[in-house]
Parts: sequence; C-alpha cells; structure tokens
Amino acid sequence: MAVRMTRRAVLASASVFAIIGRARAATVIRWATVVAAAHPEVAMMNKVAADMKEQTAGAIEIQVFPNGQLGASRDIIESASSGATQMVVEGAAQFGQFVAPFSILEAPYVWRDPAHIRRALAAPLMDGMVNQLIAERSLRMIGANYYGTRHVTSGTRPLHTVDDMKGFKLRIPEVDTYRAMAEAWGARPTPLNIGELYLALSQGAVDGQENPLPTIQASKFNEVQKYLVLTAHIMTPRPIMINEKTWMSLDAKQQEILRAAIARRAHEQDDEIVSREAGLAETFAKGGMTVITPDVETFRKPVIAKMPALFEAKWGKGLWDKVVSA
Repeated sequence: MAVRMTRRAVLASASVFAIIGRARAATVIRWATVVAAAHPEVAMMNKVAADMKEQTAGAIEIQVFPNGQLGASRDIIESASSGATQMVVEGAAQFGQFVAPFSILEAPYVWRDPAHIRRALAAPLMDGMVNQLIAERSLRMIGANYYGTRHVTSGTRPLHTVDDMKGFKLRIPEVDTYRAMAEAWGARPTPLNIGELYLALSQGAVDGQENPLPTIQASKFNEVQKYLVLTAHIMTPRPIMINEKTWMSLDAKQQEILRAAIARRAHEQDDEIVSREAGLAETFAKGGMTVITPDVETFRKPVIAKMPALFEAKWGKGLWDKVVSA
C-alpha cells in the first residue's frame, strides 16, 4: 500500500511539474481596447489570438480585454507603455498625447477613404513618429485597423448646418484635436470616457456624441439619441501597438506570425466595417432615429480654416500636405 501511494505521489508530482513547465513556456500577452465586446474590432482581436495560439503551438497566448476592462483610453496606452499590459489598440489621436504628430492621423477632413488611410500608414511619412514612439514610450506599431467614418448624433435637436451646433454639448474623446474641432463648430466640447457615455446620453448630461456607425450600434447609443447627422467629419485609423520589450522577447518567427495575423484579420475587420457602414443609417432609421443629411461644407469650412495652422507646430511643418497627398 505504501509503495502504491509513493508511485501515485511520484506520478502526481510529475504531472504538476509538466503543467508548470508548459505554463512557463507560454508567453502571455494581454491586449486591451475600450470598445464594446460586440464591435468588429474585438472579433478581430480574438481571431488574432486564435491564430497565434494555433501557429505557435500554444507558445504565445493572447488574452483579449474589451469594453475598457483594463481602463480608459489613456490608461491602457500607459499600461502597455510600462509593460503592465503588452498590447493596445486605440484611436490615432490618443497616441498624439504621447507623440504629437500621431494626432494628425485622426484629424478632421484629412482622409478621402479607407484606401487613402492604408497608403499613408505604409508610407515613409510614418517612420519618424513610429520610431519616436518606440524611443520615448516603448510602444511599437505593428498594424492598424479602420474604425470607421464618424458622424454626430443628437438627443436634443436636429442639426442641419454648423450654426445648429452653437452651444451644443458634444461628447468628445479626451484629445486636443477633437476639442479644437468642436470649438470651431461653436459647440461645447465635453470630454468623457466612452464607457461612461451611454449613461451620460440617457441622462442628458451631454446633448450628443460623434462616432462611427458600427460603434454607435455596438454601444447602443442609437437607443438614447433621436437624430443621426451624417457629418462624415473624421475617418479613424486605430494603430495596434505592442510593448517594445515584449516585442523583442519574441523570436523572429513569432514576430512574423503576429504581424501577418494582424494584417490579415485587420483587413477583414476593415471590410466588415465598410460593409456595416453601408446599411446602418437605414437600420437606425427603421429603429426610430431621424437621419439627417446636413450641409457638410458648413461643418468642414471652419475646421479647415483653423486646424492645420493651429496644430502645425505640433505636427511639423508640411505634414498636413504630406498626409493629404499620400
């Protein structure tokens, strides 16, 4: 009996050590976003995680944290920078808080279409800001996705021209370019974390917000807003960043697999966003929202008159023209 117990103990110990060995062999990467779990971006992240697990035979385990579980936008960027988490995907302007030229990538009226965004992000004009972010914040850009074209929603009044924006309490991300845009419109910019936005809209703490149509759907903002105003003022690319120390801990093959998985799945997400954008205005109208096609030029004109000159010192002389012509 004693001999059998000893054998069991030996076998149990061997199993435990085997499990510990496998756990130690796996590199765990925590990847954060603030968007809702129902958003296509989160589906993209989960697919990348599955690809990495399969193609590295379990050596790389990516854990996905949507819906601001690990903090607001600035929090998750700083966390990835410090290495407390390892990956983050956020709007380009959010990274402009750390390396100023990044915010031009989410400036109003700078992009013509998603293809324009892809060309610019692959162009040499990105090299300086990408290298600066590595050097100063230990964050390396290894991909990007198309988040969508942003439109204004209102819970209080219809908005047909920019004159209707006067005094309008518009929720914005906590980013200086968004504040400047709202002020150029005559609105009252109200910075607020997206995780708090549904409640703020439902309680009337803000009059409205602006986001791409798939985000409005995923976050259910259409439930608490009366008007969808098709301003199409910003197209948002969302860079995908990895902590530099984490990146350097991966071998060359693992780096290649991760880049390829992100490129493939982000492109799929881009297509899904474009597809959804094509039909969501009609979906919202059928759900009870009033869809307004405003005089877009009245929204565009005061922003273009103000912002390129206002931010030239931050972005660098001539960068606006380089991005527009990419």
